[in-house]
Amino acid sequence: MAQPLEIRPIGHVVGGRTEPTDDHWGGAAVIRLNSDFPAEVVQGLEEFSHLIVVWHFDKASPDDVALHARSPRNDPKWPPSGTFVHRNHRRPNQLAQSFPRLLKVDGLDLHVADLDAIDGTPIYDLAPYFAEMGPRGEVREPSWPGEMLAQYWQDEA
Repeated sequence: MAQPLEIRPIGHVVGGRTEPTDDHWGGAAVIRLNSDFPAEVVQGLEEFSHLIVVWHFDKASPDDVALHARSPRNDPKWPPSGTFVHRNHRRPNQLAQSFPRLLKVDGLDLHVADLDAIDGTPIYDLAPYFAEMGPRGEVREPSWPGEMLAQYWQDEA
């Protein structure tokens, strides 16, 4: 069996939302990479429009992990589904992925929009989004994610 993986944050979120909520995400924030990294770690990143960001639900408690089927957002209008069907903090490692737009690279500060993590959130990894490595074939899903997430992103002014 594999040994547990020990990783350390490569940076953290600065600005943006200060409290987690279910909906109306959007707006700008900064991913501030650790100051001990050389500037070259982001060389060429500004040529990409989007990032893949791995972050930790650091405000959640390990007691929040739910290893059972439940209705999304505890709403009985949606069918119960298992832990690995949900994209929230109730997962065993409490890790998340986001795909924010990269607005600007300023030294080790990555200015982004549409990052659904809050101010202070530890960032564990990031990479540019390559369309060629995105999903292949038809993407399918049940109707409930679209219904549940209809208000997830805020409208841009």
